[in-house]
Amino acid sequence: MTVKENTTVTAAEALVLIDRLVQFALRQGMIEPLDVNFSRNALLDLFKFTEPHEGDIPEEQLDSPVSLLEPLLDYGYSIGLIEDNILTYRDLLDARIMGLLMPRPSEAAAAFRRTTAEEGIKAATDAFYKLSIDSNYIRMDRINKNKYWQHETEHGALEITINLSKPEKDPKEIALLKTLPQAHYPKCLLCEQNVGYAGRADHPARQNLRVLPLTLDNQQWYFQYSPYVYYNEHSIVFKGVHEPMVISHGTFKRLLDFVEQFPHYFIGSNADLPIVGGSILSHDHFQAGRHTFPMEKANTTATYTDPSVPGVRFNIVNWPMSVVRVNGSSKEDVLNAASRMLDIWREYSDEAVDVLAFTNGRDGTRTPHNTITPIARLLDDGAYEVDLVLRNNRTSEEHPMGIFHPHQHLHHIKKENIGLIEVMGLAVLPGRLKSELEQIASYLTGQTEARHGELHSQEHPLRLHAEWIESLVARYGTANSQEEAQALVENETGAKFSEVLKDAGVFKQNEEGNAAFHRFLTYFGLKQA
Repeated sequence: MTVKENTTVTAAEALVLIDRLVQFALRQGMIEPLDVNFSRNALLDLFKFTEPHEGDIPEEQLDSPVSLLEPLLDYGYSIGLIEDNILTYRDLLDARIMGLLMPRPSEAAAAFRRTTAEEGIKAATDAFYKLSIDSNYIRMDRINKNKYWQHETEHGALEITINLSKPEKDPKEIALLKTLPQAHYPKCLLCEQNVGYAGRADHPARQNLRVLPLTLDNQQWYFQYSPYVYYNEHSIVFKGVHEPMVISHGTFKRLLDFVEQFPHYFIGSNADLPIVGGSILSHDHFQAGRHTFPMEKANTTATYTDPSVPGVRFNIVNWPMSVVRVNGSSKEDVLNAASRMLDIWREYSDEAVDVLAFTNGRDGTRTPHNTITPIARLLDDGAYEVDLVLRNNRTSEEHPMGIFHPHQHLHHIKKENIGLIEVMGLAVLPGRLKSELEQIASYLTGQTEARHGELHSQEHPLRLHAEWIESLVARYGTANSQEEAQALVENETGAKFSEVLKDAGVFKQNEEGNAAFHRFLTYFGLKQA
């Protein structure tokens, strides 16, 4: 996105902005009093000054550094610190500036350990989250632009968001990216080597990123916050080495280890197969946070027990996708139950409901299709709970993108993989939908006429929604107020997301699907309570 050029910031004003930014960092606890001169001098050097502002800086209370950073970025462009005044380069300079006002990674980790010991883990994550926001690593100014609403269903209230926090690149930026040579460092956006990295036009700067070391299942892992939080305290927990995602017994062990250390957070993993997996399968990682998702609130429809492990309960969750909730007071028993279910599900087939564990290629290869999306939490009563979402990534001629994937008629709303966040009931919809839904609402107010030929033409910007628009007009008419039309469109979008989840469920919530779910749990060795 090209930013409107503004070179009216003078050198004197830039010096004042530098002092105000240092004052902000001190007040927010990002730096200590002994760091003030060091930080100021680093910023003076960055902006090619040899002396600071002379004079007092008025005391002020700012919740965000953005109002100080934007004019500083303008000044940085005017003196050649960035080669073009586009958002890509401005973001690189933004992180570079804030990186000079941050504790070193070891200091941030030490502060986290100290706060945990003195005040508890919740206070420690509160402080670390605040640091990530104050440093503008988490861009709350952009995240606050996201649209959010809820949609009531028979399974509870789904959460719907339209992601506006990642600005779309304009043609100038896209053309720039095409000219860049392929880079190999860091290997991906999740590697530890991102900490402090200056970034490139095709890789974000991370001077203001801090991560915390964790030990999970006797392995080195790291904790950080997501720069584009989709929910409260959206966290990324990633492996210390760059290795592909694999759902295994070790996965469950690491998830349960994490909730013991962070009992106020849930943690989950995307599945490890294409179509049903996440967007980054090349680096093993989890997502965590302090948010209660709709799936967690959902009640259960049936309870099963394992006679050999009486302390563990297995519940079918009343959810569009196929979820087994495993609950027990013994960590080892819950871990063993989840591990055994993964093993059995990997090999399980039920052709009556299109579930095949493998397909055999002509060359003798055997392609696996079954996996699990797991979510873990530690309950207030000390019980361990793991939700096991059964996934299958098989395709067919009728559904080439996936039998248990959003079907073709839903792709105008959601075409991408159904990952962990969507599985739990939070839709993350593309930013294009904001303006598109506003335009669709205009058909329901009569401001725009739904002409069949125009809507279905290749040139029409809403052609992907053409059939949906016509059905909305037929059902709701064209005499709605603006508020009514907007509410109708949002409600129908939520209904589409509910359909998306139903498509992704391997055992449908009907008589045939319920019987198939029961067959699987019986095959697993469970008895219905």
